[in-house]
Amino acid sequence: MVAVTAIVPAAGVGKRMQSQHPKQYLSLAGKTVIEHTLAKLLASNYVERVVVALGAEDGYFYDLEIAQNPSVITVVGGQERVDSVLAALKASEQFAPQADAWSLIHDAARPCVSTEEIDRLVETCLTQHCGGLLAAPVKDTMKRGDTEQRVQTTVAREQLWHALTPQMYRTTELIQAIEQGLANKVNITDESSAIEAAGLPSMLVNGSPNNLKITQPEDLVLAEFLLMNEQRQEKQET
Repeated sequence: MVAVTAIVPAAGVGKRMQSQHPKQYLSLAGKTVIEHTLAKLLASNYVERVVVALGAEDGYFYDLEIAQNPSVITVVGGQERVDSVLAALKASEQFAPQADAWSLIHDAARPCVSTEEIDRLVETCLTQHCGGLLAAPVKDTMKRGDTEQRVQTTVAREQLWHALTPQMYRTTELIQAIEQGLANKVNITDESSAIEAAGLPSMLVNGSPNNLKITQPEDLVLAEFLLMNEQRQEKQET
């Protein structure tokens, strides 16, 4: 079975959360956000190790129990998300140096992803020999606004998707795409945007809207509800 390296950029400070702590270290259903996220990745049938890109002055991660897990490796991240991802990708090459090694990039602030979704993405990419990302079809009417937040036009929602994470690509291919994109001043908002700018294909793999990214205080409340419900279901099944 192919072993995949998971990459988790976690050097951000999450200013929109209006908290003294970076959002990945906020308490959520008995653990920190990042502990839930890493546990989901490590539970995958395919993830062999997780490389976490931390801020240079991170004062939280090494106090967590999961930091002692031998499958969790840390590197120093960069100023932007893309810089952290690139640093972790390059570090991962020493653990999986083969040309066909794959990396799975996931946001630290997406703790509600299911392990089933992660495995489905990996299996789809490996079967199709093509990188891809979890995504959810757009269901609502989409509006494009102007600079004064007035409706400019209605955008047809057919074939529109919400990009989620994880996103999975061959490690060497993704490194080259990111470096090329940075050199060409491409706005790299996620890994698929770097792959797209390089002219390479990506597959959209159906993911759940519950795989939310915690960016606002109200997101934490919803994430807690989802995780607590997940824990209740697991107890009922056992």
